[in-house]
Amino acid sequence: MNIIATNRKARHEYHILNKFEAGIVLHGSEVKALREGKANVKEAYIRFSGHELYIVGMHIGEYSNAGYTAHSAVHDRKLLMHRKELTKIKKTIDEKGKTLIPLSLYFKNNRVKVEFGLAQGKKLWDKRKTKMDQDVKRQVDREMKGRVKK
Repeated sequence: MNIIATNRKARHEYHILNKFEAGIVLHGSEVKALREGKANVKEAYIRFSGHELYIVGMHIGEYSNAGYTAHSAVHDRKLLMHRKELTKIKKTIDEKGKTLIPLSLYFKNNRVKVEFGLAQGKKLWDKRKTKMDQDVKRQVDREMKGRVKK
């Protein structure tokens, strides 16, 4: 699995309740640009349009050797999933406060896949609590590391 781009801020901003994997419909020059690592999923989100999922706001830069066949950098791209999975996701996302956000973009068996999560937004105090927990864990790890060396 060759990771192209990750959304590191997603885990800070949201509680990830469930993870899913989907294929993505791309043009040839987009795939080549992804192989060059020209992707950004930080501002992207996923929405339903009818009975299909689309990723909105994902930026894929231009392929350096594309010429006149270059693609537009930001446009809606269709996600590929089984119908049963889509209906299950649609039922859970209809609850208030739930959204779908992309977590990472990667190659799997030469196919581009998107890992996205069913997420619920964190409140400010949740973010502070998460930060405090990380600081405490980091401090404990430092102390344990110091004791092991002696």
